Amino acid sequence: MDIVQMGKIALIYADEEDKSMMTFTLSNGVKMPAVGIGTFLMTPAQAEKAVLDALNCGYRMIDTAQAYMNERAVGRAMKKSGVAREDIFLSTKIWASQYLAEGTVEKSLELLGTDYADLMFIHQPAGDFLAGYRKLEAAYKEGRIKSIGISNFHGKKLEKLLAECEIKPHVIQMEAHPYYMDTETIGMLKDCGCRVMAWYPLGHGDKALMEEPVFAGLATKYGKSSAQIILRWHVQMGNQIIPGSTNPDHIRANADIFDFALTDEEMGEIAKINKNVRYYNATPEVEEGYASYAIDLDSQE
Repeated sequence: MDIVQMGKIALIYADEEDKSMMTFTLSNGVKMPAVGIGTFLMTPAQAEKAVLDALNCGYRMIDTAQAYMNERAVGRAMKKSGVAREDIFLSTKIWASQYLAEGTVEKSLELLGTDYADLMFIHQPAGDFLAGYRKLEAAYKEGRIKSIGISNFHGKKLEKLLAECEIKPHVIQMEAHPYYMDTETIGMLKDCGCRVMAWYPLGHGDKALMEEPVFAGLATKYGKSSAQIILRWHVQMGNQIIPGSTNPDHIRANADIFDFALTDEEMGEIAKINKNVRYYNATPEVEEGYASYAIDLDSQE
């Protein structure tokens, strides 16, 4: 095993000869690839192809969710890829309206065609989220999930969950990019060693972010794109990333970030462009409304 210090973050590789397989070790000892393919807003057909393309070019981590309505397609792609199940890190999320439903964890596993998930989240801080979290705790104890996640939690609801849960979350999925890092939420989770999984890692494709001079300069220096510089910044910050794309070239490029390292000085320059601006904002009413948004998991293609 090779441990390399980059930007003051210890990056651990499972195979010294294959630096593309970089992993982070969660607080429970589970190893999670630093880069995965996200499937948000993909149709089943798009998700199946994107996941298959990603696995074929070396990805070993996939993120989906009940609410994406493509779990069944992700499962098909995993089987078609020929990659052994134990070599794939699979994460999914149970939706807020499913927190009280019996067998919802098992339903996702059935759709995915697997008997366990490497990581399962509760998707929104809405409704009886503690009931949803307890389902994950039970599944974790039974070995049906290998790690527990929370998605989009913050403030008082996060405080309540941390105070009342039995097993502390291992991963939080949240918006994170160079224009926005929720340091308050990250600080609340520091003591339990919760890892950040960044969604919108490229700032929802914001042209202004991509054209920041600091990224243009670093892209020229390292022979990379601005997007690759941003993704490299994430992993050196310790963020796991799940950029989503249906373009095979972009999928391949998003993982091609392990043959260079940003210096501490360069990481500091990127920190200066933080505007504390996010691309997704939900009012408390909208957030709580997710609990009444029903989904029909059996209608997936």
